[in-house]
Amino acid sequence: MRKLAELWQNPAEAIFYIMLILTAIGTVNIFSASFVMAQQTYNNSYFFLHKHLIAIVIGMALMILAARIDYRCWQKLIWLMVAATIVLLIAVHFYGLTANGARRWLNIGIVFQPSEFAKLTAIFAAATYLGPRLHARHRITLNSWPVLVSVIMGWLVLMQPDMGTAAVIVGLCLLLYLVVGIPHKQLLLLVCLGGIGMVYLVFAAAYRAERIAAWLDPWAYQQTAGYQTVQSLLAIGSGGLLGTGLGKGAAKFHYLPEAHTDFAFSVLCQEMGFVGAALVLLLLGALAWQGTKVALAAADGFGKLLAIGLTVLVVGQAIGNIAMVSGLLPVTGVPLPFISYGGTSLIVNMLATGLLINIGRRGAKQSMAKEPPPRPVRKTRLRLVTKNG
Repeated sequence: MRKLAELWQNPAEAIFYIMLILTAIGTVNIFSASFVMAQQTYNNSYFFLHKHLIAIVIGMALMILAARIDYRCWQKLIWLMVAATIVLLIAVHFYGLTANGARRWLNIGIVFQPSEFAKLTAIFAAATYLGPRLHARHRITLNSWPVLVSVIMGWLVLMQPDMGTAAVIVGLCLLLYLVVGIPHKQLLLLVCLGGIGMVYLVFAAAYRAERIAAWLDPWAYQQTAGYQTVQSLLAIGSGGLLGTGLGKGAAKFHYLPEAHTDFAFSVLCQEMGFVGAALVLLLLGALAWQGTKVALAAADGFGKLLAIGLTVLVVGQAIGNIAMVSGLLPVTGVPLPFISYGGTSLIVNMLATGLLINIGRRGAKQSMAKEPPPRPVRKTRLRLVTKNG
């Protein structure tokens, strides 16, 4: 028990255990949310569970690798990462698999989603550029190559189309610039251009404008664009304190589309109730806190910004997904890390966890090395003073 307590006192190790607990909850939830659809579509109730378990094995292997390799080595490979990601995103347009009207996946023996890796590339690019400048206190400007790279990747993802993921890719890069600090004029320009661009993209496609209208009043569109939101709210509200019980929720019986992917949290709320939802929220909050501690203790500027970006990648997407299924945000394709079904997303999140563990361990070693050695205790001799001296 004492050793376990010591592990939890280390932010890097705490992140590992939090990830394991979230993955366990997600695995149970994914099977419960998907077995009906899997049986009817593939005549195999365990179809999605099998794929999810394979993704866990791959993700764990990559996480262990990332935890062992010095995170600073990735700086030397940044241009290879950028080139590979852009090539894969371009390949999606020519050879990608289409599902639900979107072309987002590649099949090279295994099916994966390159846009998920683009999120990591955007973080690495920004941290590689900004890290040394943060350390040297150089002036930061948006007129730099990581912003251009993230915009190119975001545009390629937007063409799939996937506006939600495109916004995440560009947003992760820009967030690190805001953390470091940019000139006030550029900040004002960024806000203005961002607002104009968002309005244009929303109304450039009729289905996006309809989603916004359904978000503002889902019950007026409950048979069309607001159907998912209405069914999600009904599922969440029906869970009560303790839920209906695992496997006993009604939402997955074709009431709630994408019950095991984008709306997995709705199924969790229905079957595990407020208690289950609160547990997930507490774990995500703990992950955010431990990730922040890793960033603060990081050995260099690159490590600090990389840790911030990775923490936001996981926790930020979780907040976005939960807000979406609760009707606080429009419906987008952003999954709930470790809880939603999605092999590539799970692998990327586990890889991010491994990188955070690596940054945390090296930061802890450096802080220990800086601590001065304990002062030796001087041994004193007790002398008995007699009456005669």
